[in-house]
Amino acid sequence: MIAIELLATASSAVDHALHTLASTPLAEPAPKGIDTSGVVSFFASKIAPILLAVLGVIFIGRASRGEISKVLTSSAIAIIGLAFIAGAATLFFVGDYLIKLIFE
Repeated sequence: MIAIELLATASSAVDHALHTLASTPLAEPAPKGIDTSGVVSFFASKIAPILLAVLGVIFIGRASRGEISKVLTSSAIAIIGLAFIAGAATLFFVGDYLIKLIFE
Protein backbone atom coordinates (compact mmCIF):
# COMPACT_ATOMS: atom_id res chain seq x y z
CA MET A 1 0.00 0.00 0.00
CA ILE A 2 2.79 2.41 0.91
CA ALA A 3 4.61 1.56 -2.32
CA ILE A 4 1.51 2.41 -4.38
CA GLU A 5 1.10 5.77 -2.64
CA LEU A 6 4.81 6.51 -3.09
CA LEU A 7 4.57 5.61 -6.79
CA ALA A 8 1.51 7.85 -7.23
CA THR A 9 3.25 10.78 -5.52
CA ALA A 10 6.39 10.34 -7.62
CA SER A 11 4.29 10.06 -10.77
CA SER A 12 2.46 13.31 -10.06
CA ALA A 13 5.75 15.08 -9.26
CA VAL A 14 7.29 13.87 -12.54
CA ASP A 15 4.13 14.89 -14.43
CA HIS A 16 4.28 18.37 -12.89
CA ALA A 17 8.01 18.75 -13.73
CA LEU A 18 7.50 17.63 -17.33
CA HIS A 19 4.56 20.01 -17.75
CA THR A 20 6.68 22.88 -16.42
CA LEU A 21 9.55 22.04 -18.77
CA ALA A 22 7.23 21.69 -21.75
CA SER A 23 5.64 25.09 -21.17
CA THR A 24 8.97 26.92 -20.77
CA PRO A 25 10.02 28.58 -24.05
CA LEU A 26 13.56 28.07 -25.30
CA ALA A 27 15.95 30.93 -24.64
CA GLU A 28 17.28 31.20 -28.19
CA PRO A 29 17.15 29.14 -31.36
CA ALA A 30 19.97 26.79 -32.20
CA PRO A 31 22.74 28.35 -34.31
CA LYS A 32 22.65 27.53 -38.00
CA GLY A 33 26.36 27.92 -38.75
CA ILE A 34 29.72 28.99 -37.45
CA ASP A 35 29.97 32.57 -36.19
CA THR A 36 33.06 33.51 -38.18
CA SER A 37 33.02 37.14 -37.09
CA GLY A 38 33.06 36.02 -33.46
CA VAL A 39 35.97 33.67 -34.09
CA VAL A 40 37.95 36.35 -35.92
CA SER A 41 37.31 38.95 -33.22
CA PHE A 42 38.31 36.42 -30.53
CA PHE A 43 41.63 35.73 -32.22
CA ALA A 44 42.23 39.44 -32.87
CA SER A 45 41.45 40.49 -29.30
CA LYS A 46 42.80 37.57 -27.26
CA ILE A 47 45.32 35.43 -29.16
CA ALA A 48 47.20 37.94 -31.35
CA PRO A 49 48.36 40.22 -28.48
CA ILE A 50 49.69 37.23 -26.56
CA LEU A 51 51.61 35.96 -29.59
CA LEU A 52 53.02 39.41 -30.27
CA ALA A 53 54.13 39.72 -26.64
CA VAL A 54 55.89 36.34 -26.85
CA LEU A 55 57.63 37.42 -30.05
CA GLY A 56 58.70 40.66 -28.38
CA VAL A 57 60.22 38.81 -25.43
CA ILE A 58 62.08 36.46 -27.78
CA PHE A 59 63.40 39.38 -29.83
CA ILE A 60 64.55 41.28 -26.74
CA GLY A 61 66.28 38.15 -25.44
CA ARG A 62 68.14 37.64 -28.71
CA ALA A 63 69.07 41.30 -28.98
CA SER A 64 70.53 41.29 -25.48
CA ARG A 65 72.83 38.40 -26.50
CA GLY A 66 74.11 40.36 -29.50
CA GLU A 67 72.21 38.48 -32.21
CA ILE A 68 70.95 41.64 -33.91
CA SER A 69 70.93 40.14 -37.42
CA LYS A 70 68.75 37.23 -36.28
CA VAL A 71 66.41 39.69 -34.54
CA LEU A 72 66.08 41.79 -37.69
CA THR A 73 65.46 38.70 -39.81
CA SER A 74 62.87 37.37 -37.40
CA SER A 75 61.21 40.77 -37.15
CA ALA A 76 60.98 41.01 -40.94
CA ILE A 77 59.48 37.52 -41.14
CA ALA A 78 56.96 38.40 -38.40
CA ILE A 79 55.95 41.61 -40.20
CA ILE A 80 55.53 39.75 -43.50
CA GLY A 81 53.44 37.11 -41.69
CA LEU A 82 51.20 39.81 -40.21
CA ALA A 83 50.81 41.31 -43.68
CA PHE A 84 49.72 37.92 -45.03
CA ILE A 85 47.22 37.53 -42.19
CA ALA A 86 45.82 41.01 -42.84
CA GLY A 87 45.62 40.21 -46.55
CA ALA A 88 43.76 36.98 -45.85
CA ALA A 89 41.27 38.83 -43.66
CA THR A 90 40.79 41.43 -46.38
CA LEU A 91 40.21 38.71 -48.98
CA PHE A 92 37.69 37.10 -46.64
CA PHE A 93 35.61 40.29 -46.52
CA VAL A 94 36.05 41.03 -50.24
CA GLY A 95 35.00 37.47 -51.09
CA ASP A 96 31.95 37.80 -48.85
CA TYR A 97 31.03 41.04 -50.62
CA LEU A 98 31.45 39.46 -54.08
CA ILE A 99 29.34 36.44 -53.15
CA LYS A 100 26.55 38.68 -51.88
CA LEU A 101 26.82 40.81 -55.01
CA ILE A 102 26.63 37.85 -57.38
CA PHE A 103 23.91 35.79 -55.69
CA GLU A 104 21.52 38.60 -54.77
